[in-house]
Amino acid sequence: MEPNMGLEPTNHEIVTWAEVRCLTDRATQARVMYDFAAEPGNNELTVNEGEIITITNPDVGGGWLEGRNSKGERGLVPTDYVEILPSDGKDPFSCGNSVADQAFLDSLSASAAQANSSAANSNNQVSSGNDPWSAWSSSKSGNWDSTDGWGAKPEGAAAQRNTSNNWDTAFGHPQAYQGPATAGDDDDWDEDWDDPKAAAPYFKDSEAAEAGAAQRGNSRAGSSSMKLPLNKFPGFAKPGMEQYLLAKQLAKPKEKIPIIVGDYGPMWVYPTSTFDCVVADPRKGSKMYGLKSYIEYQLTPTNTNRSVNHRYKHFDWLYERLLVKFGSAIPIPSLPDKQVTGRFEEEFIKMRMERLQAWVTRMCRHPVISESEVFQQFLNFRDEKEWKTGKRKAEKDELVGVMIFSTMEPEAPDLDLLEIEQKCDAVGKFTKAMDDGVKELLTVGQEHWKRCTGPLPKEYQKIGKALQSLATVFSSSGYQGETDLNAAITEAGKTYEEIAGLVAEQPKKDLHFLMECNHEYKGFLGCFPDIIGAHKAAIEKVKESDKLVATSKITPQDKQNMVKRVGTMSYALQAEMNHFHSNRIYDYNSVIRLYLEQQVQFYETIAEKLRQALGRFPVM
Repeated sequence: MEPNMGLEPTNHEIVTWAEVRCLTDRATQARVMYDFAAEPGNNELTVNEGEIITITNPDVGGGWLEGRNSKGERGLVPTDYVEILPSDGKDPFSCGNSVADQAFLDSLSASAAQANSSAANSNNQVSSGNDPWSAWSSSKSGNWDSTDGWGAKPEGAAAQRNTSNNWDTAFGHPQAYQGPATAGDDDDWDEDWDDPKAAAPYFKDSEAAEAGAAQRGNSRAGSSSMKLPLNKFPGFAKPGMEQYLLAKQLAKPKEKIPIIVGDYGPMWVYPTSTFDCVVADPRKGSKMYGLKSYIEYQLTPTNTNRSVNHRYKHFDWLYERLLVKFGSAIPIPSLPDKQVTGRFEEEFIKMRMERLQAWVTRMCRHPVISESEVFQQFLNFRDEKEWKTGKRKAEKDELVGVMIFSTMEPEAPDLDLLEIEQKCDAVGKFTKAMDDGVKELLTVGQEHWKRCTGPLPKEYQKIGKALQSLATVFSSSGYQGETDLNAAITEAGKTYEEIAGLVAEQPKKDLHFLMECNHEYKGFLGCFPDIIGAHKAAIEKVKESDKLVATSKITPQDKQNMVKRVGTMSYALQAEMNHFHSNRIYDYNSVIRLYLEQQVQFYETIAEKLRQALGRFPVM
């Protein structure tokens, strides 16, 4: 979890930039709120929760400050891991500010308190070192029914950022966007542009887990949600869904997303040629004159074979733009979480690259996402200037949120409201049921992983040692006729020790891939409550339209337009579900076949070892 490298907003209880400016005026002490273990050779300072440090340089930048502990050791600490302490009884926020400045800071504090309250529920998960999926292990009852009613839920992309209404926030993998950036990040982004020439290959032997590195659980889920200006569109005065349903005339966008009716119903139009993108070659780069390091990855689209380099925060930016633009119609799974401690460990780099690869591949497989301008620009920019130009253009895109439906053109007859509602209910019922099934498999898989890497190998080791001990006892009898038996028992004991090793390693060969697949689909399914909620809200609005017609607030033609536009939303939902089902069938067929093949090979290997051990025993 890289702390705040220019994209993520500072966390609530923590050091705001207003506070950081105050720190320049006087020596300031801070209390450490979370353990932080320094990366060797990275000019960082190891600190522990509750420790008091003196801030010696608040202006390091990039989400870091320099501090000194009670031993006089100095180094960098993430700003969001400490809280400022009052000095001389004064409010640390005051710093001689004007009344206007103080009012502004007070408003920030109020917003932070509100956001912190909502974040508290999502920061209670601690991952297990042996189990990469422990964050998805526990269940919590969701609130599917809360999606009913107009205005009961946030809409579209903004809604996907809200974890409170997703089915299982306790899994730690809600597809709620956690808000990396605001519009004012251009300068930070430009300054942090990663020069590929500065990067060098980095391969490091895995070290033991760093002591005292307990992190806040899922800090991305604890970030405050970014407010999106989804209601700032020329010609539309009504915000949210209403601006789409009640607009007198929708603008004719340049981009078009066609929907056709195929053998299985409405479907997106797939491109004539498909492509994938290979994420590889992780390299360590540095910035701030070598004070801070990062990992960047090489992306090579298979249709161009021309590589580009991206850091994690660039992926985070892409995720934000895709969610803002398409999140009302298409589930956009979140990225793998950031990490602070251990982020340059070989195993972590491998795992993150594997999950980034899965995420990019998933985007490449989607006929709408893969052909979108923002995704193509992410993969195909040629230089820094072209990247910045494309980035700013994407951030000014007005066809976002519910307005994405205005770009869709179903080549199909209009639907009546009853059919629209039935289709919506069917999607909601299936996705909720699948979410429960995926959750159960994740829970069972996690328990099995722990058992296979913990107590089960130890049981086999105990059997092996017990057999060898028995052979040693038999050998002490001095009886000449049991040499072959004792040797066979000893070898049987060693066989069980070998089996223990096989059992401990097997989950990496089969269960890992099954869990990763479920991990991905948990992400997709976490998007659907908000998507379904937006559709149900639109349906309820149409149901209310008779009253609006009766009171002359809208015309009968307006109502007809509303039904047609909700029909477009329904066709989009059906097209997305057909894409979802086709991928689901392919993915689960592939991953469960792989799991069973590896299980067969695993048990055949054990059986062969047992046969060899059995063959050593004399026939009486």
